Amino acid sequence: MEDEQIIRLYWDRLEIAIAETDAKYGPYCNSIAYNILQNKEDTDECVSDTYLDAWNTIPPTRPKVLSAFLGKITRRISIDRWRSKHRAKRGGGEIPLALEELGDCIPDSRTVESEFDRMELVRALNRFLGGLSVIERKVFLRRYWYLDSIDDISARFDFSRSKTTSMLHRIRGRLRAFLAEEGYA
Repeated sequence: MEDEQIIRLYWDRLEIAIAETDAKYGPYCNSIAYNILQNKEDTDECVSDTYLDAWNTIPPTRPKVLSAFLGKITRRISIDRWRSKHRAKRGGGEIPLALEELGDCIPDSRTVESEFDRMELVRALNRFLGGLSVIERKVFLRRYWYLDSIDDISARFDFSRSKTTSMLHRIRGRLRAFLAEEGYA
């Protein structure tokens, strides 16, 4: 079923919208949630919560790209669940590692004094990402948006682990320099 048809089902408040969403985007949402949570039960709950959030959000929202809309919801819900489960401890998995890797590039959010500054940082990051090659942007997003492991990224792009690690290291270095030029470092 096409995305526009699925969105129409949500607008018409037909429960089949959720089944159609799951049929088309279930594996996609599961992949995002599992990369963050590393737990099947939590993943299943987050994906179900994603569908509930979509049900409660459409309408009034009419997503332009349904996959991105669902991916963003899944990511937010999964990260919230991960944070609540790991509040007192720094667990394993990709989240602490990925955040640590970016920690030297992006300033701590507690130092951003206003929403305007945050939006300026978002615009700067988008400019940086727009300046990367397509493959570099995809690798960067797989690591820092989807939180894929280095091994998963290497397999996806048919790179050696060393090439993937090196590419991410160079991109972070360029990001650090770019943000310094923009006044964020």
